[in-house]
Amino acid sequence: MSTTQPDGFLALPAAGGGKPVLVLHAWWGLNDTIKAFSQRLADSGFAVFAPDLYHGKVTDQIEEAGKLGATLDNNIDRARADVAAGLAYLKERAGSSDTGVAVIGFSLGAFYALDLSASEPDSIRSVVLFYGTGPVDVNKVKADYLGHFAQNDPYEAPENVDELENALKRVGRAVTFYRYAGTGHWFFEPDRTQAYDPAAASLAWERTLAFLRRTANA
Repeated sequence: MSTTQPDGFLALPAAGGGKPVLVLHAWWGLNDTIKAFSQRLADSGFAVFAPDLYHGKVTDQIEEAGKLGATLDNNIDRARADVAAGLAYLKERAGSSDTGVAVIGFSLGAFYALDLSASEPDSIRSVVLFYGTGPVDVNKVKADYLGHFAQNDPYEAPENVDELENALKRVGRAVTFYRYAGTGHWFFEPDRTQAYDPAAASLAWERTLAFLRRTANA
């Protein structure tokens, strides 16, 4: 039975199917940057779905983004249900009998990526975090983890990054966290012109692609 597409953005390779990647947006919402990133992954051979956790709302203003993010977190059961629906839809559209899924989260989305890997450990093969962590019980996770973090980040304390890295290592997970010198939050997002760092973004992309390809074939 075909699953109806939830709110979100679907990007498929020319061949139609591919290893599945779920992309969870930052507090701005499902904006053009996330759609372009998802399409870039699809052009690299992955089947990608980015759920719209805000259901149509998008902003480029920090104050409004903070309000949208807080509203989402205050309705965490609905957010989790939306993420789960996106995961189920992606599995179907990927057209692969292998159900191992990669999930990529940006900032706010990084928490929900971690949360999904804890709640669906048998489904999530790999996790990529962009400058975001979160309070998650990692005792049952089965994924490999890659993290891209800024050196100067008022939104994500270095001790939070260290704590998560150490927790994942303690439970035996493969984890590689990079800290990008001279960067701040949003360094990967070209529409955040004051924060965007082309060199760091290019390196993070190359590392992400290599990680996704390696873990997809593990």
